[in-house]
Amino acid sequence: MSEIHGLAVHAAGAQLLPFKYEPGDLKPDEVEVKISHCGVCHSDVHLINNDWGMSRFPFIPGHEIVGTVVGTGSDVKNLKAGVRVGIGWQADSCGVCEWCRQGDEHLCAKSQPTCVGRHGGYADRIRVNSRFAIPVPEVLDSENVAPLLCGGITVYSPLRNHDVRPSSRVGVIGIGGLGHIGLQFARAFGAEVTAFSSSKDKEDEAKAMGAHHFVNTRDTGALRKVAGSFDFLLSTVSADQDWQGYVNALRPKGTLCVVGVPPSAIALQAFPLIGGQRAVCGSPTGSPRDLHEMLDVAARHNVKAITERFAMAKANDAVAKVKKSQVRYRAVLAN
Repeated sequence: MSEIHGLAVHAAGAQLLPFKYEPGDLKPDEVEVKISHCGVCHSDVHLINNDWGMSRFPFIPGHEIVGTVVGTGSDVKNLKAGVRVGIGWQADSCGVCEWCRQGDEHLCAKSQPTCVGRHGGYADRIRVNSRFAIPVPEVLDSENVAPLLCGGITVYSPLRNHDVRPSSRVGVIGIGGLGHIGLQFARAFGAEVTAFSSSKDKEDEAKAMGAHHFVNTRDTGALRKVAGSFDFLLSTVSADQDWQGYVNALRPKGTLCVVGVPPSAIALQAFPLIGGQRAVCGSPTGSPRDLHEMLDVAARHNVKAITERFAMAKANDAVAKVKKSQVRYRAVLAN
C-alpha cells in the first residue's frame, strides 16, 4: 500500500511538521480508514508535550477520528469498504484476557492507544484493529461526532456504568470540552442535571445543553448550599477543586467520579465517605461496546459536540488554541 501522510511531532513540545510513513502490509484483522475529520483532544496536547512520559517521537497525534473504510484485512467480517467509522483512544487489545473476554477491552493490560507508540489521526489515513473502528450512524455529522470518540465516551461511560437513570440527581463539574457533552448525555439519561462552573457567563449555554440548574463555583458558600444533594457527580476539570465540598454534596450512597486530571493529589476526610457510604472513583474512556451504544444514543437524542473547525494543515493553530483553552468547546481538523 502507498505511504501515509500526516503531521508529526519530533520532540516534546515541538511544532507539528509534515511526515510520511510506510504502513506495510494490511494485517488480517485491520482496516485502513481514509480520514475526513480528527478532533484535537487535550490528551493530544499532553502527548505532544510528553507530560505523561509515554510519548515516543516522532509520532502523529490524534485519536478522535472519523473516516471511511478503504481497505479490509482478510479476517475482517464486520466492516466493508465505504462504511463511515469512528476511532477513539484505543486501536487494539489482546482480545483474550479476562477484561477483553468480558467486553472491557479498554482495561486490557496490552491495550494499544491509537497514537502512543504508533501514528494517529492528524493524517490522511490510519490503520486499526477492525473491532475498534465503530460504524457512525448516518444522522450524525462527522465534524460534531469526532470529539465524541474520546471526549464523549469519557463522560458517557461513567454515566452508563454507574447506572444513572431518571431518578438520579447528577452534577457535571466543569463546562468545557468534556462537560458540555456530559450535560447532554446526563439529560438524555433522564436525570435531573446541575452544571457546576467557575464561569458565570456559561449559565445560559449550560441550560441550553441540558442543565436544569447552574452553580457558580466562584460564589462563596455555593457548595455548602447543595450539601447532600447528588447521587452522582462527574468532575471533568483539570484544576484542583474543593474535593471535600463535592463529597459533602453527595447524598448517601452517592459517587464522585473523576475523569479530568487535576495537578495535585485529592485529599479527603474518611468519615464523610464512611458515614454516608459514599464513593470516589475514576473512569477512563470506554469499550467498543460502549462506543457503539454511545453513538446510537447520540443519534437518537441529538447529542453533539460544539466544534470549531480547522483545516488539517492548520493543526498547529488548533493545538495552540486548545493549549490556551480558547476553543469553545472542541477543535476539529478537517481533511
